[in-house]
Amino acid sequence: MTMPVAFLSHGAPPLADDARWRGELADWAGRLPRPRAVLVVSAHWESDPITLGATEAGTPLVYDFWGFPQRYYDVTYRAPTAPWLADEVAGLLGATGESVRHDPRRGLDHGAYVPLVEMYPEADVPVLQMSLPTLEPRRLLDVGRALSPLRDQGVLVLGSGFTTHNLAWFDPRAGADATAPTESAEFDHWAAETVGAGDVDAMADFARRAPAAQVAHPRTEHWAPLLVAMGAGAEGGTPAGRTEVDGFWFGLSKRSWTFD
Repeated sequence: MTMPVAFLSHGAPPLADDARWRGELADWAGRLPRPRAVLVVSAHWESDPITLGATEAGTPLVYDFWGFPQRYYDVTYRAPTAPWLADEVAGLLGATGESVRHDPRRGLDHGAYVPLVEMYPEADVPVLQMSLPTLEPRRLLDVGRALSPLRDQGVLVLGSGFTTHNLAWFDPRAGADATAPTESAEFDHWAAETVGAGDVDAMADFARRAPAAQVAHPRTEHWAPLLVAMGAGAEGGTPAGRTEVDGFWFGLSKRSWTFD
C-alpha cells in the first residue's frame, strides 16, 4: 500500500490544550494506514543544504519557544529514531542534485513533537525530521516530488506548519474561538479550494494569486511544509488534498489535509 501524505497546522504548544484539536488528530491518525516511519518537515527548522535530524537514541527535544509555563517544557516524546530512513532520504535527494547533511544530535522541535504526541501517543513509530532548505515554492515542490518514493516504503511524509500564520492576530483577550480576521478567512477559503483541486501552479504562485497572501503569511515558513507535502503527493496524478481539520484558533486557520 502507498502511504498518504499529510499536512497539518500544528499550533503553538498551548494548542495541545484544545480537546477538540487533540481528538481530531487522534481520529485522523487512526484512519491513516499505520506508518513504518514518519518523515516530518516542520516550519521551525530552516537549513540549507537540507539537513536530517536526530538518528541517535535519547536525543532531547528542542523546546523552541519562550515564556510559557513550565509544563510545556516537561513534555517528552521518546520515539525511535530511523537511521535507515535518513539514508533513504539522502539517496533520493542526492539523486536530484540536492546536497544533504546530517545533524544526528538535533532533536524534534515543537512543530514535530506537539502533533505527534496526539497522533502517535505511544511514541512507537520511528521519526526523522528534515529541514526546510528554502521558502521558494518550486524548489519545495521538487523536494517533495523527490521524496515521493518513500510512500511505497510505508513512510508518512508529514508537513507541519499553519495554513494562516500572522501572530499579530493573536489576542488572548478575544479567546481561541473568536471570529477570524477577514484576511485569514479569505486566504483559508482560497487554500481549501486550491489544495482541494490539486492546483500546483496556483500554489507555486500563491503570493500573487491568493487573497491577502502577504497578510496571512508575513513570512512563509509556515506555508512551506505544505508545498513539500503537496509535491510528495503529486507522483502519478493531481495532488488533490482532502481536508481533515478546519476552523480557526486565535484567528489562525487550522486547516489540514491528506493527499492520497
